[in-house]
Amino acid sequence: MTPAATTIAPPTTTAFAAPIDFSSKSLHFIGIGGCGMSGLARVLSRLGALCSGSDTTPSEFTAALQHEKIAVRFDQSSGELPQRCDFVIASAAIKADHPELLAAEARGIAVLTYAEALGHVQAQRTGVSIAGTHGKSTTAAMLCHVLIESGLDPSFIVGANCAQIGGGSRTGAATIPAGPMLRKPALFIAEACEFNRSFHHHRPTIALINNVEEDHLDIYGSLEHVVEAFAQFAQLVPNDVDGGRLLIGHDGAHRREITAGLNCAVQTFGFNPSADWHVTFDPAKNTVTVQHGHEVCATWTLSMAGDHNALNSAAAAILAHSFGATWNDIAAALSSFRGIDRRMQRLGERVVNGGIVTIFDDYGHHPTEIDATLRALRQSEKPQRLICVFQPHQHSRTRFLLEQFANSFSSADIVIVPHIYFVRDSEIEKHRVSAHDLVDRLRELGVTALHLYPFDAIVEQLEVICRPGDLLVIMGAGPVWQVGKAFLNSASDPAT
Repeated sequence: MTPAATTIAPPTTTAFAAPIDFSSKSLHFIGIGGCGMSGLARVLSRLGALCSGSDTTPSEFTAALQHEKIAVRFDQSSGELPQRCDFVIASAAIKADHPELLAAEARGIAVLTYAEALGHVQAQRTGVSIAGTHGKSTTAAMLCHVLIESGLDPSFIVGANCAQIGGGSRTGAATIPAGPMLRKPALFIAEACEFNRSFHHHRPTIALINNVEEDHLDIYGSLEHVVEAFAQFAQLVPNDVDGGRLLIGHDGAHRREITAGLNCAVQTFGFNPSADWHVTFDPAKNTVTVQHGHEVCATWTLSMAGDHNALNSAAAAILAHSFGATWNDIAAALSSFRGIDRRMQRLGERVVNGGIVTIFDDYGHHPTEIDATLRALRQSEKPQRLICVFQPHQHSRTRFLLEQFANSFSSADIVIVPHIYFVRDSEIEKHRVSAHDLVDRLRELGVTALHLYPFDAIVEQLEVICRPGDLLVIMGAGPVWQVGKAFLNSASDPAT
C-alpha cells in the first residue's frame, strides 16, 4: 500500500521572500560533499561569500573545495559552527536532529535548505531550471557546454562531474554578454530536483521539463501527485511578458496537465511531428536533427548513444538557441560533447580469459533509465553478452517499482544484484524488500540473476564469468561504481 501524499497549495513567485545577497555573508554548509552543495559553495565563494562546511567522509568534491581554500571538517558530532555564521545551508539528506542544525537553532542562526539557497541565487539572475524524472544532469551539462562554446559565459551548478565544462560548477559573467538577452542578469543554470518538492524553491525565468514518471513514491504516493508537483513547479515560471518560458517534452511529460493555465510562453519538443520542435534521431549514425516548422535548424553527431540522449541534446540545443547561440555553434558544440561522469561512461577495457571485456559505468537507478541505457549499449556496442551489476537505490523505490525494475533488464544476459543501498528510508522500510526479491523476479522472467555481496565478491565472480566480447555495465546511484573501478584495476593484463 502506497503512502498518501500531502497536497500543497500551488506556490507563486509572489510568495517568496526578498532574495538574499550572500556575497558578503558567512555561510556554513552541512553535507558540503554532495554535488549540488559543493557546487553552490564554490559559486558563492567566488561571488564573495565566506564559505565553510562539514561532511561525514572526504571525497573528490571535498578535496576540490579545500583546493579553493574552503574549509571542510569531517567530524560533525560536536555541532561546532564557525564563530561568525550568518546562514547555515543544509543538504536535503540532513535530519532535524543533526548536531550542527541543533547548534544553529540554539544560536539563532537562520537555516536554509540547499534548494532554498539556490532559489535566492537564481532570483538575482536569469534562472534556468532543468527538471524531469530523467536526464537532468546530462541535459544541463550539454546546455552549459554549448553556452560556453558560444561565448555566452553562463554560471551553473550541475549534479555530476563534467571535466569538459570545468567540473560541476562555474561562475560566469555578471550579465549576458551577447544575443537577444544582452546585458540582462547572468544566466544561471541549475537542476531542479523533485525529491521532497525541492524544486518548488526554485525561482526560474526559463524552465525545462524533460519527462515525468513515477518516482519518489515515498514522498508522493502516486503518479498523480508527482504530476501535480511538476505542475506547481511550472507555475513558478513568470508571465510571458516578463520573459517566462517553459520548454516541455511533447510526449512523456504529462504536458496537458502541467501546462494548463500557465501564463508563460510554452513550447514542446520531441520525436512526435506535432511538437513545436520536431526531433529526429538516426541510431545507426548517432545523428540528431532539430526542425522548427518546415525549417531544419541543425544536425549533430552525439558521442553518447540512445534516443534519450538525443532528446537531452535537443532540449539543450533549443534552450541555447533561445539565449542567442547560433545553430552552427550549437551543432559543433554538441558534436564535441564527450559526456559526464557516471552517465553511460566508458571506463575502459581489459583482458579477461584471453579476450577483451569493455566496462561502462552508469548512474541509472530508475527502471526507465536502466532500460534506455541497456538498450542503447546493446545497440551501439553490439556485445556478445551484456552483464549488468545493478545496486538498487532506496528500499522504498525498489518496493514500489519492483515489477518495473524486473522488466527493465530485458537487454541484459546476466544481472548481479548487491544489497540495496540504504540512505534515508526507515528501518521498517528496510525490512519490507531485499535484493533477493528483485533477483527472484528476474529469474521468473528468464533472466540469469544472482545476489552477491560484498563488492569484493562481485569482482571475484566477474573474473570467472566474463568472456571475450562481453560488455560489463555497473549501474546505480550508490557506491556500486567501486566495482567497476576495482574490476578494471585488478587486471594483470590490461588491454592496450
